[in-house]
Amino acid sequence: MEEERQLRGKRRKKKRFRKRGILLLLLIVLLAAGVYSFFQFQSGKNLAEETDLPAMNFSGDDDNGNYENILVLGVDSRGEAQSRTDTMMLVAHNKETNDVKVVSFMRDIYAQIPGYQSYKLNTAFYLGEADLLADTLRSMFGVEIHHYAMLDFTSFEKLVDIGAPDGVEIDVEKDMSEKIGVTLTQGRQKLDGQELLGYARFRADSEGDFGRVSRQQQVMAALKEEMISLSAIPKFPKLAGAAQGYVQTDMPVLDQMKLAVDMAIGGSSDIERLTIPVDNSYRNASYSHAGSVLEIDLDQNRQALGEFLGQSLQ
Repeated sequence: MEEERQLRGKRRKKKRFRKRGILLLLLIVLLAAGVYSFFQFQSGKNLAEETDLPAMNFSGDDDNGNYENILVLGVDSRGEAQSRTDTMMLVAHNKETNDVKVVSFMRDIYAQIPGYQSYKLNTAFYLGEADLLADTLRSMFGVEIHHYAMLDFTSFEKLVDIGAPDGVEIDVEKDMSEKIGVTLTQGRQKLDGQELLGYARFRADSEGDFGRVSRQQQVMAALKEEMISLSAIPKFPKLAGAAQGYVQTDMPVLDQMKLAVDMAIGGSSDIERLTIPVDNSYRNASYSHAGSVLEIDLDQNRQALGEFLGQSLQ
């Protein structure tokens, strides 16, 4: 009996040692992953360069537990003190499902800008930066905007090349070259940062700005598809580090990284997309102070936006 007790005791000790060994191994792996992530993050920061984007204050709506709306702006700054936004998107993140929806607002919408007379929507950023543009969208459409993120064209190119060094796969629907700085041929191919930006900016066809907005949304979907690939996950820390120099935002670093991971690996792989104004809800008009604009049926577009987002508009 004594020998059996000693034998059982030895077995228990072996199990304890085995468990401790596994825990120690896990600890070493986690520590190594943390060190790797830290140095990758720092290397990304070292890659980033100073941009021409202005520093700005932003007053976002209070956070809630259901969803998070981020105003994403693409700016052609070219070193100017004031710029108009070339791209205006609302990225809606459902916190419960991690699904992502993207709403693009046409820049020529004839907008009721608080404190000013009506102009094109992108003039709101020129007059009062991201805060006034967000206030304009809130007052017109009743949508909450919690954060903003802004980058210029050069930053976009460099971030794409860091996050997807082998390129991003896009089905280019036609030959393109006019006024985009690159030459693209029809067909499915992988585009680098400069080519992807050129594709997103192309509008020298009958679709004009509507076609460009559609391609911008297509690029967003392709970038998400690239980021959910297993090969992209190790690049997250480096990409997050580079974003600190290239992206202007009011979001803390940890929140940026958590959101990026949630959006990349959670929810549906598809991004639902909407363009405002919706079909048959606008007419072309022209004003001496604003030029050619899109006069929209505001009620029809508010309803379409609310139904698409699944959010209660104010």
